[in-house]
Amino acid sequence: MDKQRLIITGETTPSLQRFVKLRHDQGRDRWILLAPERILTPDAIAVEVLNLCDGEQSVNQISTHLSATYNAPVEVIEKDIITMLQDLADKGYISS
Repeated sequence: MDKQRLIITGETTPSLQRFVKLRHDQGRDRWILLAPERILTPDAIAVEVLNLCDGEQSVNQISTHLSATYNAPVEVIEKDIITMLQDLADKGYISS
């Protein structure tokens, strides 16, 4: 049986899969996303989004929070977050 694709929307409450870890690499002073046999290096904004992906806050809530923090339009932020999280979900790093 094929696993259904997770579609990220404003109502999705994203979290990292249990086998994916967001860690700070002290030696290189950068954040890394660790998954089996893979390492990703997210930029600073992606790290902020991923830190808010706790499985309790929706994408709408995360977008609203970041909109207030960065004084940017919530629609633009939400669109960017959905694009980023959908890419990570398609790779198996995000669950809901």
